[in-house]
Amino acid sequence: MAVIEGSPVEIFQFDRGERIVESYGSRGLRATRVAAGTGQLRLTCLTVAPGGIIGTHPATDAQLFLVIAGQGWTAGPDGERVPISAGWGVRWDAGEIHTSGTEAGLVALAVEGAPLDLFEPESHEPS
Repeated sequence: MAVIEGSPVEIFQFDRGERIVESYGSRGLRATRVAAGTGQLRLTCLTVAPGGIIGTHPATDAQLFLVIAGQGWTAGPDGERVPISAGWGVRWDAGEIHTSGTEAGLVALAVEGAPLDLFEPESHEPS
């Protein structure tokens, strides 16, 4: 981490891919724990290599899976793949069976813990 002298700003890298994850048959998956709050909230950066997969598993807690780079797919318990790409997210409830993968590679932020309500898109019309 870097701290800018004389400033409260703290700059850090979150795509370090520190831990290789192979549970549930995952392959090409690296995870970096980024932050956790005093409550039930965790933020993890997930990097999935081209051809990689996050194996089918139940969500431990409520989860938002926010794709910030690349593209891939996600599937629920029925196994039907739905395309996702940068700027798109998926919300899973605790216990919900799911999987994700990519042919091209992707980076996603996983926000896990207490269930979160999604905001409706804001209007782009002038007020």
